[in-house]
Amino acid sequence: MRRRSTIWLHLLVFVGGAASLGTEMAGARLLAPYFGASNIVWANVIGLILLYLSIGYWLGGRLADRYPSERALAAVVLGAGLSVAILPFLATPLLAAAGDAFADLSAGAFIGSFIGTMLMFAVPVTALGAVTPWAVRLAVTDVSQAGTVAGRLYAVSTVGSIVGTFLPVLVLIPMIGTRRTMLLASLSLVAIAVARLPRRTTAAPAAVAALALLPVGGIKEGVDGRLLFEGESPYQFVQVVEQEDGDRILQLNEGWGVHSVLPRGGGLTGGYWDAFLALPALTGRPDGRLAVLGNAGGTVANMYESVWPQTRIDGVEIDPLVTDVGRRFLGMKNPNLEVHTADARYWLRAADARFDGMVIDAYRQPYLPFHLATKEFFQTTRDRTNPGGVVALNVATPPNLTEVVDRLAETMATVFPVVHRYRYNEFNWIVVGHTDRDVAGQAEDRLRAVTGPAADVAEYLAGRQETVVVRHDPLTDDHVPIELLTDRALLAYLREGAPGAER
Repeated sequence: MRRRSTIWLHLLVFVGGAASLGTEMAGARLLAPYFGASNIVWANVIGLILLYLSIGYWLGGRLADRYPSERALAAVVLGAGLSVAILPFLATPLLAAAGDAFADLSAGAFIGSFIGTMLMFAVPVTALGAVTPWAVRLAVTDVSQAGTVAGRLYAVSTVGSIVGTFLPVLVLIPMIGTRRTMLLASLSLVAIAVARLPRRTTAAPAAVAALALLPVGGIKEGVDGRLLFEGESPYQFVQVVEQEDGDRILQLNEGWGVHSVLPRGGGLTGGYWDAFLALPALTGRPDGRLAVLGNAGGTVANMYESVWPQTRIDGVEIDPLVTDVGRRFLGMKNPNLEVHTADARYWLRAADARFDGMVIDAYRQPYLPFHLATKEFFQTTRDRTNPGGVVALNVATPPNLTEVVDRLAETMATVFPVVHRYRYNEFNWIVVGHTDRDVAGQAEDRLRAVTGPAADVAEYLAGRQETVVVRHDPLTDDHVPIELLTDRALLAYLREGAPGAER
């Protein structure tokens, strides 16, 4: 009997550890469609999870001394499992309400995600935090072995947490989605709890399993247009929406930004992507080779197919689901496009090819990945660019808050002989690094000489050309506070009360 009890306690702490981290990872995915996956949101999730676990450890120790029985512990685990089961069903109205309530306040995403996370995770994670100290109290029969027993159970719990970290992200969420991943964690908790509870509780696992059979439906309410696709990958939440005017757009996570667009009538998008059509004019090589780091749904490649059909394009996109929806819904069919599924910097460093032009548009809202914003990275881009070629970077910033684009452009200017920047619209700058000073000196004239579909875009850029002067130390792999700079700009923008506060 004692051996069976020991095995049950070890299974319990393993499942409890896996469920607590699995709930954290899946819960962050529930937050992403409403508040994004920025450092601010992750800080909220991790910080509050640790807070609730700490409270759970403390309560678990006290309750274990007061109720030193397996049945009492199993009842707490059953409650934790059932609360995890209802989280995905409460998430849509709860998070939508949190986002709406704080959308117009300073730092709305931070406050909204904080409140949403606090309400979502409080009960289940606190209860799961109580499991291991309670199990230690029940497992210790000889004080002289208390340290050994505690160490072993905490080790088993930690192994469970490791499984709960990787299994949902790499396997479960891509295969069965966020809701059913959380229901699977709930089912595991409920099933192990009822082994020490009265027979009438055996209906709980069946009820949780029945919830998994319900239609999942849309994860996020309030889509502005007709939803063509909704899904999740190991990287993000993905939607394709057809707007009322017939344009199709790719949105990721909270949907603050549009990552790709397919205009209803084809042609130019009217967005910052159009600016990249100027690159062959700057290099004088319409039949050259272009690398697009951050290919997304293939918007740049689509436009090149009609404007510069001789250009060969290597598109680099880390998320295969985004590539798939680009082909299915966003017209990504340029025969000269080859898509590579990889991290942009890793792929570029390993690439044997050299390019005449390069586009860097790899935002994960609201941040440009830090490793794509450093002097070392820009040195790699220059090394992979042919003489006379150019590297163009999209930088998104709130209006009149240019610290991010200043630092990025100046970092590029420590690597390239000449760097120009262009304010393209209210939120986007295009920064262009030239490998050849003489070619850079002809940039404005070459832009004004463009004819055909890209002529208006090129003329627009020519009138806004600024030469970048280095005034700050460059961002480096060792020190690149791009998230801090971005957060500071966004918070300043929110404090100013800008309408919608969207990028």
